[in-house]
Amino acid sequence: MTDKFRIDEHKYSFHPVHASKVVNYIVNPKDENAINEYRLQHPLYIEVSPVGACNHRCTFCAVDYIGYKSTFMDLDIYKASLNSMIGKGTKSIMFAGEGEPLLHPEISEMVNHTKEVCRIDTSFTTNAFKLSKDFIQKSMHNISWIKVSFNGGNADVYSSVHRTKSTDFDVVLSNIKEAIDYRNKYKLNTVIGFQTLLLPENAGSINDLCKLAKSIGADYVVIKPYSQHKFSKTHMYEDIDYTEYLSLGEELDIYNSDSFNVVFRVNTIKNWLSQNDQRYCRCLATPSTWAYWMADGSVYSCSAYLLDQRFNLGNINSESFDEIWTSDTRIKHSQYVLNDLNIEECRVNCRMDQVNRYLDSIVNENVPHLNFI
Repeated sequence: MTDKFRIDEHKYSFHPVHASKVVNYIVNPKDENAINEYRLQHPLYIEVSPVGACNHRCTFCAVDYIGYKSTFMDLDIYKASLNSMIGKGTKSIMFAGEGEPLLHPEISEMVNHTKEVCRIDTSFTTNAFKLSKDFIQKSMHNISWIKVSFNGGNADVYSSVHRTKSTDFDVVLSNIKEAIDYRNKYKLNTVIGFQTLLLPENAGSINDLCKLAKSIGADYVVIKPYSQHKFSKTHMYEDIDYTEYLSLGEELDIYNSDSFNVVFRVNTIKNWLSQNDQRYCRCLATPSTWAYWMADGSVYSCSAYLLDQRFNLGNINSESFDEIWTSDTRIKHSQYVLNDLNIEECRVNCRMDQVNRYLDSIVNENVPHLNFI
């Protein structure tokens, strides 16, 4: 099975300069030069939530505990904070978060400023119900990829998981098809794919989903395991046994071609199954490689701990992101994460899991015969 977009792994190894400063700080936490370089280097990747509200109520939603508040990030404040980041290490922003990003009325301006002014790559994770023709025409040329959360191979399964009207199934498919056709017509590089959480109620429709995605010209379908969020009100999926689904990946190989990939995240499933035996002992990726901006402007070092004040670094409504990230608050927080955080509290298979495994292998030199390059 191919995975040309490297979705079931990490790409941090392609950023050795950024990684070297993180590793140097972890290994030499009292060295002034190491601290200074670490302080000034911005996260490589940021997840931004332009909106707190969402038009779906998915059964698996990890951030249901926040309450889907109708909070909208201020465009001018977003631009100003982004301007403070130019040339300081951030390479990518994904619009997603605790709400549906395409509900923001100025989302096109946010995308275009990010890419055209700040030279930061953009992407989306979205349910695509509001993937409008206007947005496609205004901004798709500035978007690296769009990943659509689409959790069923037919309208009945889709609507039951997304907890929305069954007619949304066809609306979303039509929107995705329009985006793909526009991308192809204007020869844009935007990658457009589907992502589904593998759940007991949609497992039987995965084949239909793959057929459907391929037929409309999507680039991929990602199939990933559910990961229980520690704060979520939802607990209906926390005991899924994914061992019975491991053979599904091989079954779906028939859909792979030069232009279409089914990415069955078998590495993620195996990491989940082996978490007690092979997991790293501390988080090395936080607050170093990424950050999260809530719709209300709060900056968190990890999206698994939203509303947990231990992970709140500041707010872009009162300080620029550069001021927040280079502050003593972040340095103190980094020491807390390295020395005091019990990762048993953390979400298994979190967004930085593979990056943590990579950093752990470097810091602890736990690769056999590593000097024989």
